[in-house]
Amino acid sequence: MDDNADVLNKEASTIIELALQNAQNYLLHKQITENDCTDYEIKNINWTACKDFTIELGKKQIEEYMSTWEMHPRWLYSLEFLQEKDLEFHRQYHYRVQWSIPTRRRPIPQATACVYFIISTSKIKPQTLPVEVYFLVESNQLQHRPGKTRFREKWLKDVIESKTLLQESIDF
Repeated sequence: MDDNADVLNKEASTIIELALQNAQNYLLHKQITENDCTDYEIKNINWTACKDFTIELGKKQIEEYMSTWEMHPRWLYSLEFLQEKDLEFHRQYHYRVQWSIPTRRRPIPQATACVYFIISTSKIKPQTLPVEVYFLVESNQLQHRPGKTRFREKWLKDVIESKTLLQESIDF
């Protein structure tokens, strides 16, 4: 009976050691993957003060901000100013950035994806404060703020893919 108890104790110890080792490995792996996701620095630029803002400076700053995005170099864009809206407490400047991936076989892309930027200058806050900026990806309603959201290249790919699928489903 003593021999059976010794064998059972050894097996139980082995099982417990394996369970503890697996739990430690799992927690270590989880910590490493969480650190990979949370260590990412969300990049931003120093946006100009409201008093210094111009439409051209807005274009330059949007380009500077987009240069912080991790994008494959094959992506090309066209940036244009759309309109200025004079509202009660602020003035909004609307821009459109049209993204595409031209290729040798198709230098004119079948589909594009747009990112819309709105730069807002306050009429009531001190003019030394920076402009407020947010952007929307085409076909999405979520407003993103520079410095708060990490831009994902996948967003553009999804828009282009959905447009391509729509084009393929339509017969002329």
